[in-house]
Amino acid sequence: MKLIDIAHSRTGDKGDISNISVIAYDPADYPWIAREVTAERVKAHFAGIVTGEVQRYEIPSLSALNFVMQGALGGGVTRSLAQDAHGKCLSSAILELNIGDRP
Repeated sequence: MKLIDIAHSRTGDKGDISNISVIAYDPADYPWIAREVTAERVKAHFAGIVTGEVQRYEIPSLSALNFVMQGALGGGVTRSLAQDAHGKCLSSAILELNIGDRP
């Protein structure tokens, strides 16, 4: 199963930092998401895109995780040659993460 089946996502950016929030549709799925979607897995999922550290913040009251990714935007909006210099498509990309079968 892919993350898109049980969650949605939002992104933001500042300079060369992108943050991505992953929010469970159903709060009952939040513990599964929190267990499967680690900072290490997100870093591996964005290999070749994210060059810096990935930090994860848990927001259980919203059934959400927030990932802050350093070195994610090719130097930042004003320096990057990327078509999506703001990194908005990263929210769609994280939802393609395979999280396995429902427990």
